[in-house]
Amino acid sequence: MGGDRTGADLFVEALEAYGVDHVFGNPGTTELPIVDALDERGLEYVLALHEDIAVGMASGYASTRRYRTHRGDDVCPLGVVNLHITPGVAHGLGNLYGAAAAGTPLLVTAGSHSTDFRHEEPVLSGDLEAMTDQYTKWSAEVLDVAALPTMLRRAVRTALTPPTGPVFLGLPLDVTMAETDAAVERLGEIPSAGRGDAAAIDRAADLLADADDPVFVLGDGVARADAVDEAVALAEAAGARVHGEILAAEVSFPTDHDQWVSFVPPDEDAAREAMDADTLLFAGCSTNTTVTRHENPLVSSETTCIHLGDDAWELGKNHPADATLLGDPKQVASELAERVEQRVDAAERARRLERVAEAKAEIRGRLSAGDTADGDADDRRATKAELVDALHEAVPDAYLVDEGVTSKYVMLARWPFEAASLISNKGAGLGYGLPAAVGAAIAEDESDRPVVGFVGDGSYLYYPHALYSAARYDVDLTVVVSDNRNYRILKDNTLDLLGGEESDHAFVGMDFDPPVDIPANAESHGVRGERIEDADDISDAVAAAVSRSGPDVLDVLVRDQGRSKASSSRPAARAATARIRVFWRFTSL
Repeated sequence: MGGDRTGADLFVEALEAYGVDHVFGNPGTTELPIVDALDERGLEYVLALHEDIAVGMASGYASTRRYRTHRGDDVCPLGVVNLHITPGVAHGLGNLYGAAAAGTPLLVTAGSHSTDFRHEEPVLSGDLEAMTDQYTKWSAEVLDVAALPTMLRRAVRTALTPPTGPVFLGLPLDVTMAETDAAVERLGEIPSAGRGDAAAIDRAADLLADADDPVFVLGDGVARADAVDEAVALAEAAGARVHGEILAAEVSFPTDHDQWVSFVPPDEDAAREAMDADTLLFAGCSTNTTVTRHENPLVSSETTCIHLGDDAWELGKNHPADATLLGDPKQVASELAERVEQRVDAAERARRLERVAEAKAEIRGRLSAGDTADGDADDRRATKAELVDALHEAVPDAYLVDEGVTSKYVMLARWPFEAASLISNKGAGLGYGLPAAVGAAIAEDESDRPVVGFVGDGSYLYYPHALYSAARYDVDLTVVVSDNRNYRILKDNTLDLLGGEESDHAFVGMDFDPPVDIPANAESHGVRGERIEDADDISDAVAAAVSRSGPDVLDVLVRDQGRSKASSSRPAARAATARIRVFWRFTSL
């Protein structure tokens, strides 16, 4: 098929027509036609120095753009990333996995060898579809330029249609260089997941009305669907105690609300206690289980379970569903709230709210028996709590991009989060936070909202060269590093799995000794760097960094607070101390 433009031109023209204005990537020879075509259009190519950084930037960008659509901005929330053939796709799988876990609307593309050359097994060859299939909603390769318009339209629609998620398209070199006169296909309206089944909503309303002690576990699907207000209305109508799902990465309920209690910790005992209720509503959940195997069920077989969400796979997946509400969380929660409001009278609602208040007080009472930081008066390093408090004092309206790992849980407990104020590492593998913070800051470029990356030192050291992109594009971003110079999460998990005191373990490969000079590292990539060793200096340093344009890295030395010591015996003997220890770790001091 002849024409006056190439497949690469058509690809870029279609992206522009669909509302895309940034493409993240790291180019190679098989991507050169696309990079060249981008130069002719209005899209900006954002260079990353590693493919997984490109995927992480695109993911943070897409998640943040989705919140902009919630605010009424007329933007396309799709993130687009272009990788370099087999090794590049392999490099990007870490953050592609994370995007799949987070339901990020992402179009991942990669150049590949020409279709008539592959029988020679040239260097860099590989099966790109097989590599990406398990982490995408759809994975395919365009084998003829005539198929490009339809396959690209299908890919974009698939990524944006609930439940949202990443897709992959392979773009062989002969396809992107072929001439074509094909036209861009219109994207069309993206459907919602719908209002749900009316009979199922009535069934759920009856179950909530008949409950003695209803508990809500809200997952990130609520936040993604812009359903936080509806979740609040439903919780208030039901008089329910509210928790966030295990490994929550977004804010699905305001954490200063009277009915909010906590995020559910990824620990068997604490999770079971949080979900100990006669009736549970799971809404928008996907990661609500422990990190390692649990000995006993997290939810009693006698608990009535209601599941709500736009992903049929997640409904009733790990717990039986006595009512299943498949649909858009925003629409379904709104209709369910109206029905529950009619079924639960004011006296019953007041009784339930008293139970919620008692549960919150009980948890806070336990915290008073938890560990505290070492009381060395000469140690001016901040505790994690002092770091979080100082950060909030300096920039209370920040949009936080988190990969603080152990510092994260202190932040989740102390920061009064509202909707659309946080994205975190849903996939839990390190290497998301810093690239995602750069992508989020690019997405918020026209906003007055300050973007703060909150990462641990272990997280920072995965991809410090993400900062090169921040400097190259003069991104307005402040990165705060919670630096205890070790993988504290692994030390804590060692005590959980193997028992004993810290002195019993060598903690092989868990300390950064000698430490990396993080400010010098940041400056080597063109970013301002500063080390903060005194807790009293944090707030002023953060405020100054946020007030400046461009990127800053603040390396904040923090005390290495571990969990309280368990006994040296194995799980049965440690169970008695687990509850206090875990609640301290995930909600305290």
